[in-house]
Amino acid sequence: MSTALLDAPAEHRPLQSGRRAGLGSVIFAFVLWSCLAIACTFLLFLLITIVQEGIGRFDAGLVTAQPSKIRPETAGVESAFFGTLWMMAATAAMAIPLGIAAAIYLEEYADPLRWWNRLIELNIQNLAAVPSVIYGILALAFVVRGPVSLGVVLLAGAVALALLILPVIIITTREAMRSVPREIRDGSLALGATQWQTTWKQVLPAAVPGIATGSILALSRAIGEAAPLLLVGAAAFVTFNPDGVLSRYTTLPNQIATLVPQPGEAFRDLAYATILLLIIVLLAMNAVAIWLRNRFQRSW
Repeated sequence: MSTALLDAPAEHRPLQSGRRAGLGSVIFAFVLWSCLAIACTFLLFLLITIVQEGIGRFDAGLVTAQPSKIRPETAGVESAFFGTLWMMAATAAMAIPLGIAAAIYLEEYADPLRWWNRLIELNIQNLAAVPSVIYGILALAFVVRGPVSLGVVLLAGAVALALLILPVIIITTREAMRSVPREIRDGSLALGATQWQTTWKQVLPAAVPGIATGSILALSRAIGEAAPLLLVGAAAFVTFNPDGVLSRYTTLPNQIATLVPQPGEAFRDLAYATILLLIIVLLAMNAVAIWLRNRFQRSW
């Protein structure tokens, strides 16, 4: 570079570093978009394969016929489908009220300067990233066996899944409550309402879209889990529908894990159809979450 350029004021010098930064940003964005395109391509190929292989068995008989190892051509997954519904109902009944109550305490009542409240928040954030199989081991040690000793029943699996999604529900509920402006709380308290009346009548109704969305997405994660249920005794082959939380059971992910290793084209087609059914259930749950968010979301 010439002496004249070096002696020139800073505002008149060539923006060499800015050009390099701009080029680096373009390269980085290209790499990111390339990775996204590759991932979407594989996902699209996988979805097309599942639809092509499973559409032939995707009919009413899939959810109205019981599993069969003798006649896979006419077998279905009725027990797994209703087992999944029972499992999700029991999991939601335990995890959602407890998660919302914990979020209310931590967000509205807990003193952030107290060491035990900080310890609780730290553990909740860490538990959200724990692998699902760990919750299965925990439920196996304390619920299936150990102090509770429920046995290999549906309630034990629901406890494992409730523990799995509880940190997610707490975190998403707290974020939904934080989105409510502070002025709403101050105005309610200024009019003479108690803190609980303010939380129950003002904060929670305004946070319902975020709470509902987070809860449904957490249940969507739980519905696709098989590892913790295998540890707590989800049966691999069940030919009856569960009749309560103390019944033996199986679920769609466990049924898929049972069908995939079976030899024969009929078992393979049934496995693809079951996967397609599970994907449709998950898409329906996510669609409901998006609809609730768009329907009841407020702009402050």
